[in-house]
Amino acid sequence: MQRLWISAAGLFGAAAVVLSALAAHADLAARGMVQNVAMILGWHAPALLALALWNRRGGDAAAALLLAGGVLFSGAVLLRAFADVSLGPVAPIGGFLMIAGWLWLALAAWRR
Repeated sequence: MQRLWISAAGLFGAAAVVLSALAAHADLAARGMVQNVAMILGWHAPALLALALWNRRGGDAAAALLLAGGVLFSGAVLLRAFADVSLGPVAPIGGFLMIAGWLWLALAAWRR
């Protein structure tokens, strides 16, 4: 699983940089959404990397939640920003999964 989390961290980090550049050229209506996705991915990239290196029970579950949530949230928001297509509750579900991942991490720190 470690390779998966490190690969995901690299992809999230690269996407954050690309999206930051795109946001600089996006129209005003999309700019804020794209910047938010870049920020979310930028913060979650090092988190996924840290979870890949952290060899404790619960780390894989937290990483899986962060990855799934990041993909759902980012995909839905970017689709809205660039194609004006709404996927309904997909972005909030992704956000909920990311929050769950962080809470899972907090609880995993206390497990033996």
